[in-house]
Amino acid sequence: MNISDPPRMKGQLVQSVGFNLLRGITILTVLPIVALVVFIIIKGSPAIRWEFLTTAPSNGMKAGGILPAIVGTLYLTLGTALFSIPIGVAAGIYISEYAKDNTATRMIRIAIINLAGIPSVVYGLFGLGLFVLFLKFGTSILSASLTLSIMTLPVIISTTEEALRSVPNSFRVVSTSLGATQWQTIRKVILPQALPGIITGIILGLERAAGETAPILFTGATFFLPLLPQSPLDATMALPYHIFVISTQVPGMPVSIQYGTVLVLLVFVLGMNIIATLIRNRARAKRQ
Repeated sequence: MNISDPPRMKGQLVQSVGFNLLRGITILTVLPIVALVVFIIIKGSPAIRWEFLTTAPSNGMKAGGILPAIVGTLYLTLGTALFSIPIGVAAGIYISEYAKDNTATRMIRIAIINLAGIPSVVYGLFGLGLFVLFLKFGTSILSASLTLSIMTLPVIISTTEEALRSVPNSFRVVSTSLGATQWQTIRKVILPQALPGIITGIILGLERAAGETAPILFTGATFFLPLLPQSPLDATMALPYHIFVISTQVPGMPVSIQYGTVLVLLVFVLGMNIIATLIRNRARAKRQ
């Protein structure tokens, strides 16, 4: 018997136990999520009809559909993306590639991390004071989108910076040695390599924005508005707030409508994930 066999067997045993422990933790984490999704599908699928998706609520929101809430959520998500993506990606590029590594930059990074942990209701009150009252945008899609953008920015900035820093420094050295400027190196070399990580951060931020209730409660969402918004200065219904209203404020609300609305929001967020995955996979294939 080889003298090294007992330590090797002990190492393999520890490795096996560790892998099984991680596998068990993964299963315990995934199972409740899968069970919750299946429960929502079972409870909500009876409400999913063409009329439910294409008409406005009626009879005190106990009948009809949720079209205004779907359209409002789409507008809010697009508005959030319009404001947060350019600013967030540009800030991430500056902090990662241009800013000097000094005390001020480190303090900015700490501030961004802390902003990501602030409760969403605080952003809602900030949006109410700044956009609704001070700038006089009123309760509108514009106010809600700007508020959600501020809430989303820390996530996009942090993930953009980390994605750019994960690109090996040799890419920068080689590009610079070939005569490229710093901006040409970032635009043509670094950004394509970091694009999958940047997209992941953007989608994480937009998904959070699409599912938040507190910020839009103060800045843009309404209790009941069966008409579709006509401009960015109009208020709108939104799926997260609509779910809160029909679950807590409307007595006698059919359970199928409540879970059907939740299922629509779930599909909306899942659709964003699928689109992001396709774009990310295409970017990775193009990079390789």
